[in-house]
Amino acid sequence: MALYFSFSFFRNRKFGNVLTATVILGLFFNTIGLGLRWYESYKIGYGHIPLSNLYEALVSLSWTTVILCLFVEYWYKTKSLGILIFPLVSMAMAYASFSSDIQSEIQPLVPALQSNWLTYHVITCFLAYSAFAVSFGVSIIYLFKAGKKEDSDSTGFFPALLSLDEIIYKTVAIGFPLLSVGIITGAVWANYAWGTYWSWDPKETWSLITWFIYAAFIHARLTRGWRGKRAAILSIVGFGCVMFTFLGVNFLLSGLHSYAS
Repeated sequence: MALYFSFSFFRNRKFGNVLTATVILGLFFNTIGLGLRWYESYKIGYGHIPLSNLYEALVSLSWTTVILCLFVEYWYKTKSLGILIFPLVSMAMAYASFSSDIQSEIQPLVPALQSNWLTYHVITCFLAYSAFAVSFGVSIIYLFKAGKKEDSDSTGFFPALLSLDEIIYKTVAIGFPLLSVGIITGAVWANYAWGTYWSWDPKETWSLITWFIYAAFIHARLTRGWRGKRAAILSIVGFGCVMFTFLGVNFLLSGLHSYAS
């Protein structure tokens, strides 16, 4: 995150290469950490993918978000998008790193989580959340750039508005079907664990609200031609619902998903 902030001032090609190499190095060590945690869970007899508590969720979500951010930056030949995305990743990793030992230690799965559906449901949701996080960061950049003069020094650092608008749409277009699959697999898993496909649990309800917002985004884009500021604002609203679904529900509302806190 600090290197992205520095790069926004220096804008030196060699510095940019150092930035990308550092991100890849951090991603490499994060991958090793997740792999070792997964291996350790089998070694101590629990044997589950590291997605079972808030600590593991934050680290894994940061991992998927960085991968997608790197891919988008490579595809659009820019190194500027991480300036809004890496603060989110840094806050997630910081919160995870300062969690108590009880929160961060490997623990056995509660009965409701002892299913292969855990992998399918959580991974698809996390990939969707990562795509929405990138869309959110690019939406902030779009609104910032749209409010400035095109020839200003600050806006020249970012891709053109047309490219930013395309990134917003394409990342939502990636995240929406993944979220749909996540909700469907969650419903199947709920029927397996609790005997019902849908119980209007707070997390289920807010997942559905989030789905409707991004469905409205896709619908407005394809049928009404929504682009630019309106699309960026709707993307930001959608990510606000994502954050409440992911964190707010765990801390503020009790339900069948309370174990996630």
